[in-house]
Amino acid sequence: MSTTYDPADPYAGSRETTEGRVYTVTGGDWDQTLGTEAYGEERLVVNMGPQHPSTHGVLRLVLDLEGETVTKARVVIGYLHTGIEKNTEYRTWTQGTTFVTRMDYLAPLYNEAGYCLAVEKLLGVQAPPRAQTIRVLVMELNRIASHLVALATFGMEMGALTGMTNGFRERELVLDLLEEITGLRMNHAYIRPGGLAQDLPPGAVEHIREFLEAMPARVADFHKLLTGQPIWQARLKDAGYLDVTGCVALGITGPVLRAAGLPWDLRKVEPYLGYETYDFEVPTADTCDAWGRYLVRMAEVNESLKIIEQALDRLEPGPVMVEDKKIAWPAQLSLGPDGMGNSLEHVKHIMGQSMEALIHHFKLVTEGFRVPAGQVYVPIESPRGELGYHVVSDGGTRPWRVHVRDPSFVNLQATAAMSEGGMIADVIAAIASLDPVMGGCDR
Repeated sequence: MSTTYDPADPYAGSRETTEGRVYTVTGGDWDQTLGTEAYGEERLVVNMGPQHPSTHGVLRLVLDLEGETVTKARVVIGYLHTGIEKNTEYRTWTQGTTFVTRMDYLAPLYNEAGYCLAVEKLLGVQAPPRAQTIRVLVMELNRIASHLVALATFGMEMGALTGMTNGFRERELVLDLLEEITGLRMNHAYIRPGGLAQDLPPGAVEHIREFLEAMPARVADFHKLLTGQPIWQARLKDAGYLDVTGCVALGITGPVLRAAGLPWDLRKVEPYLGYETYDFEVPTADTCDAWGRYLVRMAEVNESLKIIEQALDRLEPGPVMVEDKKIAWPAQLSLGPDGMGNSLEHVKHIMGQSMEALIHHFKLVTEGFRVPAGQVYVPIESPRGELGYHVVSDGGTRPWRVHVRDPSFVNLQATAAMSEGGMIADVIAAIASLDPVMGGCDR
């Protein structure tokens, strides 16, 4: 084995092994990139995170300070290393759902929906109407849960601990509903290529309507607790300023862009899943700061409640998976008495009545279906902005490539523009107002 180094980069090298060429990056360039020698004695370099609460555990900020003023802010990501996009290349198209749902773990159903819409576009199929309505239903429930976490963590980071406990308390109501519908609180793998894993269980519609009755008063309580609070206003107003020109230049989407005054929402401008038939508004603000982003998210919770009610009203009986038996999996959608697996009737059919059905079931589960060669890009509006799936098929039973445009990853570009020139305390408000989820960044 021989090791070679690039003279232009003394910290990177490569060597040939029996498995092929292996690359090594050693770092060691602190003085050149983050050192203090060239800046005199007044400059202080501070590491914020990855342990700081506003960095959500796995984000590191390197801040240059003069007194308490931030003169330079740099974002360092890459602490999760999940490799989800690469892992999907080694699983069937249906199994890919179980990976993508774990990226933005606060909005798992959006990852499932974006991925499945891309796969369905390659297949040239559409989920049945009932499945599309239920997708909208669970996604908007998920949007409320995600915004409640944004609110709760915002409160925690600003020192408003009652806001934190109340935010997580209301989120539990949503997670109870999602658990009832999908079987899991998070990482559901409920939305599948061609439709859904299963239909709504008995009683779910009634429980969602009870939630719709209770939630408006809970949202009003948040406004009583925080919106009129002078300390809350003082901490958020004029913090993390970024106008619409800066947002567009950096590709910032979601509540951050709408808080700068631009009503850009993919549910309106590039509708999918029939969103063009729903009556809802796109909340905006003109403050361009953390205060506006807070108000936009609070307003979006109310709009999601309106969409959920409309989805319930238009639910019609029907299948929740495409009829094509070569794509539909699970092949039998009703669950067994243990709440898992296929129904007893389906098991009886494949195990005791039809060898062909058993062979088909075995091949569909283990090998998967083939997707025609091609590539697509499908964007949807997640709670954090444009979530886009670029999916490539080579005609096989596994994706050739799945690459995700995650809004948390893109929106973090705004950190420097929002923080430099401000106070170090306002960096916390700026990052919190972005509502980043690092599972989407380090995917």
